[in-house]
Amino acid sequence: MKYLTQQVIFDLDDTLVHCNKYFDLILGQYFELMSDWFSDYGPTISEFRSKQVEIDVQTVSNSGLASDNFPKSLIATYRYFAGKFARKTDPFEEQQLMKLGLSVYDQEVEAYPGMVETLDTLKQDGHSLYLYTGGDDTIQQRKIEQMKLDAYFDDRIYIRQHKNVESLENILTTHNFDRKVTWMIGNSLRTDVLPALTAGINSIYLKQQNEWLYNLIELQREMQQSVLTISAISEVPPVIRSAAQRKQHG
Repeated sequence: MKYLTQQVIFDLDDTLVHCNKYFDLILGQYFELMSDWFSDYGPTISEFRSKQVEIDVQTVSNSGLASDNFPKSLIATYRYFAGKFARKTDPFEEQQLMKLGLSVYDQEVEAYPGMVETLDTLKQDGHSLYLYTGGDDTIQQRKIEQMKLDAYFDDRIYIRQHKNVESLENILTTHNFDRKVTWMIGNSLRTDVLPALTAGINSIYLKQQNEWLYNLIELQREMQQSVLTISAISEVPPVIRSAAQRKQHG
């Protein structure tokens, strides 16, 4: 069947490839270290976690998705508790935390189940595929190369440190997207769904079980009604096919 061509923009991290689970892995090691270093003072892992999340979200809100935000949040949390309990900070411990935090980017890239089949199907149906991801250029390019994603996205890849309403609007305007047939697919309500709805394009929210707190925001009621929520990437092609058929007959 011939489908009316859609312009389908995918997020990368925790939409096509795993990301959050590696941060959780590193945080597990971090909390072990902190529990050991502050064992004489009695703070709980829950307290460490709460403060780290608070600092992490604040840092990203201020400076975007820079790769050193995460290790810096580990060190800032360490300094906070050192100050709270009048424990001297140790440059070696801070160095250890910087190294631990940066090691999250050395993890092997792993695709979500159904990624290849989803992209293959959409490509075979004749749709135009785009990749729009936030983060450090070098790190994101490495993931793209390891997953051989340029086979689907070619030069239609956008990497931005600040992934927000302005960034998406700039991409849509500069590259002449037809908003009626453009889709944004991602796991972040903050950086994928809200900008898409604000820009007047279709949005598919891929709801993940363990989501980074920064990504979770409350959408206005009318926005909530405009979003299609799915729980697996493999649910995308039927949605796009259905819309492409409707628009063709409409």
